[in-house]
Amino acid sequence: MSAPIVQLPNRDSVTTIRKDGSRPFLFPADTHGRYTTARRITAYALIVFYLSLPWIKINGYPAVFLNLTERRFHLFGLTFAAQDMWLLFFVITGLGFSLFFITAMLGRVWCGWACPQTVFLEHVFRRLEVWIEGDAVTRRALDAAPWTPHKIGKRAVKHAAYILVAAVLTHGFLAYFVSVPAVWSMVRAAPSENWSIFVFMMAYTGLTYFIFCWFREQVCIVICPYGRIQSALTDDNTVTIGYDARRGEPRAKAGTEGAGDCVACNRCVQVCPTAIDIRQGLQLECVGCTACIDACDDVMTRLNRPRGLIRYASQNALQGKPTRWLRPRTILYALLLLIGASVASWAISTIKPANFGVTRMIGAPYIIDHDFVRNQFLVRLVNKRNVPARFVLAVQQAPDHLRQAGFDGAIEVPALGEVAAPLILQQARRAYVGPFAFVVRIQDESGTFHLERKVEFLGPEARLLRDDEAEEDAAHEHRKEK
Repeated sequence: MSAPIVQLPNRDSVTTIRKDGSRPFLFPADTHGRYTTARRITAYALIVFYLSLPWIKINGYPAVFLNLTERRFHLFGLTFAAQDMWLLFFVITGLGFSLFFITAMLGRVWCGWACPQTVFLEHVFRRLEVWIEGDAVTRRALDAAPWTPHKIGKRAVKHAAYILVAAVLTHGFLAYFVSVPAVWSMVRAAPSENWSIFVFMMAYTGLTYFIFCWFREQVCIVICPYGRIQSALTDDNTVTIGYDARRGEPRAKAGTEGAGDCVACNRCVQVCPTAIDIRQGLQLECVGCTACIDACDDVMTRLNRPRGLIRYASQNALQGKPTRWLRPRTILYALLLLIGASVASWAISTIKPANFGVTRMIGAPYIIDHDFVRNQFLVRLVNKRNVPARFVLAVQQAPDHLRQAGFDGAIEVPALGEVAAPLILQQARRAYVGPFAFVVRIQDESGTFHLERKVEFLGPEARLLRDDEAEEDAAHEHRKEK
């Protein structure tokens, strides 16, 4: 006998917006279970990882140190200069393809398990709220109660804790850019000594406090575009959190003749941080937090019924069909991810411990005097190593009679330092045959690596220069005759 066709109700608005446009403040109930425990362990591990990176030293620098002042970026032992920022293209596209692939396979598992918004809201700020104000029923009653000394005291303690945690998180973020010792020095100093950073940190702490104190789930629903694009990334074979309507319907109290396993307790709605009813299917507001799974499993256990009425499953699996893991979209996303990772690995392998650029000096592109055509360049050397290094410059693939001034010997660049020096090239007018390209080669004294830049020597057309010389010679002869 086939299962009955179930018509689930539809919604014409999101759950956190009333018909009059106002926003109801949510008080989701606590859950306990295998997924809640696993998510909490994962969240605390991620928080420790986030806060510890500025403390862990690799090659003498924090594991992640984005030194904007000196334009040096230290990432897990690798040092990048500002000239290496093109590698961000691979980082961003790699993250994008990874997100596409994971979403096609497992839906919004990132949102529920690793997104900073979910991690800090559910496992830090919500824990403080429960610890200070009580469970969902108590918090809801406290919110509706008049302002009494008891309520003022509870709210004061909670908001003070929120501000303190927000300050810790933002100062941890600042350490990624200025290092832990610098942050500690700023904290101990007067605000006037670092006025701009102090104002920034006050604003950033206030924003963090506002997001986790009041805005909360609205970040996921209103600001983050991920929920809106998930419909383009998922299909009926994507494993998401779903309700088994074939088993659960029709809903009725326990013991009702002919009823499904769902007892209409609404426990899944009460624990949802965005207040959706998962029984209505996959929705924009669902962040994949698994709270409804643990809540439903708890009810099923009490009723001596099998767990999994709400579970991780594809839409096909919920309808009794097989789930296809290999399908065009997952294969395409996997190939794009593999290609991107391969190209990124190659690009990182080409990074050298130094960098340099050759730019033409401001002013005329070339200078002509009685004997020479001259080009003036500025060579900027960047040493990415943690120790001083000496470099030798050579001009190659240029005419033999090209004269060089500057960089006559080895030049020393301090550790993680930068040196800019002029390079002047000139060619005799009588040997000049027109603009030409040449190569500037930089090599460290030990000969372990070299870098090259192709540059062009500019000047007028050789014919015009010859005409000028002929006119000058004629004028000179004319003066001699006089």
